[in-house]
Amino acid sequence: MSEFGKGCHLHLIDGSAFIFRAYHALPPLTRKSDGLPIGAVSGFCNMLQKYVEGNAGPDAPTHVAVIFDKGSHTFRNDMYDLYKANREAMPEDLRPQMPLTREATRAFNIACKELEGYEADDIIATLAVQAREAGGRVTIVSSDKDLMQLVGGGVEMLDAMKNKRIDRDGVIEKFGVGPERVVDVQALAGDSVDNVPGAPGIGIKTAALLINEYGDLETLLDRAEEIKQPKRRQTLIEKRDQIELSKRLVQLEERTPLDFTLDDLEVKDPEPETLLGFLAEMEFRTLTKRIADKLGAEAPSIADAPAPADEPEVEAAPFDASKYECVRDAAALQKWIDQAYERGWVAVDTETTGLNEMIADLVGISLCIEAGTACYVPLIHRQSATDDLFGSDALAEGQMPLDQALNLLKPMLEDPSILKIGQNMKYDAKIFKRYGVTVAPIDDTMLMSYAMHGGEHGHGMDTLSERYLSHTPIPIKPLLGSGKSAITFDKVPIDEATAYAAEDADITLRLWKLFKPQLHQVQVTTVYETLERPLVPVLTEMEMHGIKVDRDVLSRMSNAFAQKMAGLEAEIHELAGEPFNVGSPAQLGEILFDKMGLEGGKKGKTGKYSTGADILEDLATEHELPRRVLDWRQLSKLKSTYTDALQTHINPDTGRVHTSYSITGANTGRLASTDPNLQNIPVRTEEGRRIREAFIAEPGNLLVSLDYSQIELRILAHIAEIPALKQAFTDGLDIHAMTASEMFDVPLEEMTPDIRRQAKAINFGVIYGISGFGLARNLRIPRAEAQGFIDRYFERFPGIRAYMDDTVAFAKEHGYVQTLFGRKIHTPEINAKGPHAGFSRRAAINAPIQGTAADVIRRAMVRMPEAINGLPARMLLQVHDELLFEVAEDAVDQVISVARDIMEGASDPAVKLDVKLSVDAGQGANWAEAH
Repeated sequence: MSEFGKGCHLHLIDGSAFIFRAYHALPPLTRKSDGLPIGAVSGFCNMLQKYVEGNAGPDAPTHVAVIFDKGSHTFRNDMYDLYKANREAMPEDLRPQMPLTREATRAFNIACKELEGYEADDIIATLAVQAREAGGRVTIVSSDKDLMQLVGGGVEMLDAMKNKRIDRDGVIEKFGVGPERVVDVQALAGDSVDNVPGAPGIGIKTAALLINEYGDLETLLDRAEEIKQPKRRQTLIEKRDQIELSKRLVQLEERTPLDFTLDDLEVKDPEPETLLGFLAEMEFRTLTKRIADKLGAEAPSIADAPAPADEPEVEAAPFDASKYECVRDAAALQKWIDQAYERGWVAVDTETTGLNEMIADLVGISLCIEAGTACYVPLIHRQSATDDLFGSDALAEGQMPLDQALNLLKPMLEDPSILKIGQNMKYDAKIFKRYGVTVAPIDDTMLMSYAMHGGEHGHGMDTLSERYLSHTPIPIKPLLGSGKSAITFDKVPIDEATAYAAEDADITLRLWKLFKPQLHQVQVTTVYETLERPLVPVLTEMEMHGIKVDRDVLSRMSNAFAQKMAGLEAEIHELAGEPFNVGSPAQLGEILFDKMGLEGGKKGKTGKYSTGADILEDLATEHELPRRVLDWRQLSKLKSTYTDALQTHINPDTGRVHTSYSITGANTGRLASTDPNLQNIPVRTEEGRRIREAFIAEPGNLLVSLDYSQIELRILAHIAEIPALKQAFTDGLDIHAMTASEMFDVPLEEMTPDIRRQAKAINFGVIYGISGFGLARNLRIPRAEAQGFIDRYFERFPGIRAYMDDTVAFAKEHGYVQTLFGRKIHTPEINAKGPHAGFSRRAAINAPIQGTAADVIRRAMVRMPEAINGLPARMLLQVHDELLFEVAEDAVDQVISVARDIMEGASDPAVKLDVKLSVDAGQGANWAEAH
């Protein structure tokens, strides 16, 4: 044994970080022989093996130890009994695995250390100081911010998850101060995770500013009277004892009484018999064989061990474009296909000439079987103009013929035993479908993220990669360019395309390995498996089939809208007393606020008046001119957005319009329709409804519409437990008339259309948390009158107010709300203050209702293809609570019966509503007639 000193390099591994990383990154796994939980142990062993493999060479450690926490009670609890009181209890299935991780460490012949009454961080601090004083180097394998106070003087940290080293500059980036002042900042900022109190109202940034200004914590507290900000000054003076206690809590103990020395931590090779025996006992067949091969030993036999796929990897290889393969011939591609069959999964991504799946050409395909190893199959890349004397349309050399590649890939892509993993798999599925390949079964990382994190952040690949893999993907813009000089992907050089495309597949597989087990841990597996994943093939079929649109009808409507707009312009000019450009916000502002003197005029930074819809809707309650302008704008939008634009969306090959549905487009689970958006065609105005006349059925068919009747009110009646609403739905009453009768004490037989209209606006407005201000706009009535309506509504139906208050309270406590089906809709801004607070509160109130309605129709859509299979019918569109079908004339009644049964039963057996769902059906030669 050599004595630790100069030239020695000590690695100190934070054992708890490894364990919890392994536990949360992997799915539950039990030992087949006795059912013992071993998922965390499996991951821990994988991480240790990768650590050992990755630390060979000239900079390898000479000494190493894995440091663990011995127990939950330490000397800090004696100092402050609430220390770490907020920590959640250890998961029950992790508890029996903790001693096994110690056994695993010893089996790898790595020193395993822990000490009663002290935290692992204290042991690490003591060893780091001893090694530094002995002249050696220290690498702390952890990203724990509490250990950053040790950095410097030959001590650095390594975040093994990100493969990122943390030196003095890294600490300053994190805390705003050097390592020697980290404890001062932490003492002020406190730590909610460890329940370190700190100074109330002072965060990391403020703490760093104060420490940098005064030099250290003691000087700051001694001179607290000099602080100019009154509240901060008072806090520092009154909470001095608490702050000084916090410093003692965060200060690591560098003189922990150890019963071993640095020399005891010398690196040793594992004993093959001991290590392989432990792995075999755990029944880790894959890892046992891999390590046996490396050690040149014979792997012990493991009877009835789990399949290799039950031992997923925790750590991924670094991203390295040089490791990606460009597949140029059938033999090379067949090797990747064989690997997919061997593994049982493959990440797939396509590169195309554009974003419109109905017209884009397939340029290449990328595949990934394991992290860090991926390939790209170029198919139709073109020669650049400088390389090709005959123009830039000739194919570049070194590519497989497209048909040959697809013929090889098709059996694997369609094989039910191979899971195809993608990011936004619907896009790739549609591309492959156009080339005769039906990809199934699939997993989708974008939808996994959406199921777990809806409302928290976006779900695009770049966002997910940066957030969860700490990796910024190769950007597409430098490859394609922008503006007039932009090229399509088939013009990108093959070597550059390989790096970009293969990385996409690599990222996708890594995200899948991370997300798949997390679905279970955050309890959204059912949401993903029943509402998200099975929707992909359904939408693929709907979008590809499209809906027929009559170009002539649209053209005639455009002309009619233009004429009506001209008539409105004449009215507006007469009301204004002079002609002006109605489409000019600046000129309109001058007319409304300068000439007519209406109240509410506000100028922006440009010096022009704001004339947005919200401003005009307020003014419309008092004056005719802004009402006419709103009507003109509505027609202008219908003309430009629909009757003109829809004509350009008619596919020349199919004669139909093919919208694209975004499954992750709304936090609540509602689908979003784009290119073109067919969900926002207005139906409240006659002109808006007329646009649906252009959507027609093929000869011999009819369009059939099935629409949930007041589904959100029914869900509200159930969730808020409102007896009057429940009974009204049960009795089949006109719910809006009933509400009006309840609120305004008007007998049903004396109900007028105007009173019913007001009640309808309130019914739906309350669901969205509408304010008196918003209702006044909708009904174009004074705000006080609108607020009176809302107040009376809550008096008549007190359960709604209770539901609202309870929902907001739940959101504030948990950070999300839930639908009846278990969908979590995160509310990160629920505690926001200021103008945004009202919006966040209303969104939280509405989300469980709208989200449940969205889940219901998703369930219906998923079940519909099988229900109508064999019938001459196709599902074409989903528009909020409505499904639209194209059906042979002689099968309309049968399809309505079948589809209605599916839709009305979509909440059962998962959710039993107190109020029965009801579906209205209609039929016609065009959409307007059908609905």
